Amino acid sequence: MPIYEYKCKACDKRFETLVMGGSTPECPSCNSRDLSRLMSACGFISKSSGPGNETQVKSSSSSACGSCSSSNCSSCGV
Repeated sequence: MPIYEYKCKACDKRFETLVMGGSTPECPSCNSRDLSRLMSACGFISKSSGPGNETQVKSSSSSACGSCSSSNCSSCGV
């Protein structure tokens, strides 16, 4: 049972909800079922052994390069 993020087209409320089976969620503010499902940022941690056996931890919210503090590495290409 996945958790999806939605935006209500009627009142512009953004919310997350657990979707069970083929059920259609409704907006918790206005009870509308006219919703858009949004792309959510995934939250995961990938651990791998790097050179020299140190552990490298990467996730969608951390920078993969050590030269910047940005979480979006489009500027450095990593």
